[in-house]
Amino acid sequence: MKNTLLVAGLSVVLVTSAQAMGHRASKVLPPLALATAAQDTTAEKMLAFQRSNGGWPKAVNEVKVDYRHPMSAADLQAARRDAGKEDATIDNNATTREITALVTAFKTTQNPAYKQAAENGIRYLLKMQQTSGGFPQYYPDAKFYRAQITYNDNAMIKALTVLKSVADKKGDFALVDPTLVPQAQKAVDKGVLCILKTQYVQHGKPTVWCAQHDRVTLLPCNARAFEIASLSGDESVAITEFLLTLDQPTPEVRRAIEAAVAWFQASKMENMAVQDIADPKQPKGRDRVMVAQPGSTLWARFYDLDTNQPIYVGRDGVKHARLADIENERRTGYVYASTWPEKLLTREYPKWQQKWKL
Repeated sequence: MKNTLLVAGLSVVLVTSAQAMGHRASKVLPPLALATAAQDTTAEKMLAFQRSNGGWPKAVNEVKVDYRHPMSAADLQAARRDAGKEDATIDNNATTREITALVTAFKTTQNPAYKQAAENGIRYLLKMQQTSGGFPQYYPDAKFYRAQITYNDNAMIKALTVLKSVADKKGDFALVDPTLVPQAQKAVDKGVLCILKTQYVQHGKPTVWCAQHDRVTLLPCNARAFEIASLSGDESVAITEFLLTLDQPTPEVRRAIEAAVAWFQASKMENMAVQDIADPKQPKGRDRVMVAQPGSTLWARFYDLDTNQPIYVGRDGVKHARLADIENERRTGYVYASTWPEKLLTREYPKWQQKWKL
């Protein structure tokens, strides 16, 4: 029986037996065709890339893992040989996307291998969580800034979202091993405490979060040269949105949300917009500029920890007050200003206030 499964934004054709699906198939494929089709699914590729510790890499030999690419039986076998590598991560959606996709694939196919792989991925998330409740970018790889608490690119929040789905038995996650439910709930509770403890207090006033926090001191810390310790107008949105999903929010959670929303309101760059333009004088013939635009509102990705002013940092690690002051390669290759909090402020936060009669 042929079914279309949407996995991680991809349309994937799964071939399953009529018995597994509980329906009578109009056409039953011979065993060889069935096996060949099964190897061509996204789920099968995910099994091949899973590491022995339960997690997944975001790239192999510096090539991004892309499940849209076809893989032969030899390719799958080659991927399996890397199972012992310690390159598993939650960066760039790695591990969390596979867990979510495999849970859905199990529901559709009833293939127990998919359920087991998803559960091992969940156990990896539980294992990588630090004593503070934070999640590192990589585990067990602790080089450079990889062991720090990583809100960057919403890595920790995506891990907590998966674990909360397990704890809440939400949707397809109701199918996983029930012994994981209390473990996931404990991990979510620890993660929320970490979020509350890492909310940065600026001159006595709670604000938002940095993209990375030190795993010991919990203070903001540096990552790449252009990602210095600062307040994030980007990652702080997903953190706040996650707090909004908590049932029966405690007074501490409510205060954290309200402080973050107040900071977003106070940190607007009003009547400004970002534009990509053609510029033959630049190395690649293009540039990105900030321009005046009535009615448009932006937030910077980075704000100074002391002054709360927007900052723009290039590969030299030096703070600048204007986007135009850093190199063209970073201006056009990284997002330093956008409208990230807009939906939070105009829709999600008001709905949350109404729900809890605040």
